[in-house]
Amino acid sequence: MGNIFNEREGFFQMSKHIQQKDCGPQPSAINIANATKCNTNFRSTIWTGKHLQATLMCIPPRDEIGLECHAHTDQFLHIECGRGMACMGLSEDKLSFQCQVCEGGAVFVPAGAFHNIINTGDCPLKLYSIYAPPQHPHGTVHKCKSDAELSEHEPKENKK
Repeated sequence: MGNIFNEREGFFQMSKHIQQKDCGPQPSAINIANATKCNTNFRSTIWTGKHLQATLMCIPPRDEIGLECHAHTDQFLHIECGRGMACMGLSEDKLSFQCQVCEGGAVFVPAGAFHNIINTGDCPLKLYSIYAPPQHPHGTVHKCKSDAELSEHEPKENKK
């Protein structure tokens, strides 16, 4: 279905059937908390604009996003449910910033920082991430971490 405006409550809410389709760069409004909690894909882009991108992530228990670094992209992550550890640093072998994160927590990753989020809990870690500028091709869906890892080795023109 799609977005439904709840006149009594005065806000947009997602229907029961959450559409996890990247609808950017068209105007859009969703209940991002609900969409994040319902997401079962490792990564799903939900909106890709010219200067910003939003993705949903689901990290299985005792797994991680994986160490990465975006040279020219700042990143904001918001934890909707679960708990984990955020690790960051100036090099991949020196992650000097480490912080426990849980529901309601936010992580700000500056461009050029190596970073990882590790699920330290017994349930999936559900979060959304905002990239500026976009990091993934419009419409990206990775059902699992191995799909994401494989896509990083594809030539850019083959990524979708």
